[in-house]
Amino acid sequence: MPVWVDGLLRSLGLFLLVFAAIRILGKKHPVATSPFHFVVYSVVAVMTALLAVNIIPNFDFALAALATWVFLPLLLDYLALHSKALYQLLHGKETIIIKQGKVMEENLKQVRLSGEGLLKGLRAKNVFSVADVEFAVLETSGELSLLLKADKRPVAPHDLEWKVMPQLEPQTVILDGNILHDSLRRLGLTLQWLQTQLECSGVSLENVFLGQVNSAGELYVDLFDDLIQLPNPSVREMVFASLQQAQAELLKYSLSTEDPQSKKQFADDSTKVQQVVEKLRPHLLR
Repeated sequence: MPVWVDGLLRSLGLFLLVFAAIRILGKKHPVATSPFHFVVYSVVAVMTALLAVNIIPNFDFALAALATWVFLPLLLDYLALHSKALYQLLHGKETIIIKQGKVMEENLKQVRLSGEGLLKGLRAKNVFSVADVEFAVLETSGELSLLLKADKRPVAPHDLEWKVMPQLEPQTVILDGNILHDSLRRLGLTLQWLQTQLECSGVSLENVFLGQVNSAGELYVDLFDDLIQLPNPSVREMVFASLQQAQAELLKYSLSTEDPQSKKQFADDSTKVQQVVEKLRPHLLR
């Protein structure tokens, strides 16, 4: 057999073998890979490369070694699921870096992380002041996880006791100028509705690269021609702003008028509009 044919067949077989091994080892993002798995993947990659170029003459021995490096980590991972001590032995243990707003210098030395390294990790999380951090932990993968102080966290609807409707996955209804009829049917929409939306936006189907419908039934389109600027009116926000403005105007009239009957009427109407605003808030602000 010619050398190049032997190399081709050997490489093809090893490719399929390593592909299966990676699938067996499971889904692990390279950024979040622990040192243990990094070493396993590196050894498997090196052994595969040596086998592919025929540097290891004993093919059976090399396959046995490769299988050991695939199935032994798999076995250890399975055992680690049922043993916290084994898990920490294989993957390490998280280290607290900041606790109650105080930097733990001894822990920094333990993980050999400098102050500049800590600041760099915070900046990667869009935090530029250590004073804003309540708690931070260095994960076994080297990634920094943190919790901001209560007064530094972004305000969420839960903090304001607002009820928010659950968000559903947007459905792609147009791709490369082609209508995806299955997505339209899943949303309960018709082809006529889509054509009407495109006509209102003033664009043709052939010029649409991507079209998505969100859970509120709004169509977003991205065009092939990037020079065309599409208006993006948000009807829900406009309705909400109008209701708030109406409520504010009624309240202003109730405070400015001297007539007791009119004052009471405007105040009652302002309260009613405010109640409507609170009921519609989850539907209009998403």
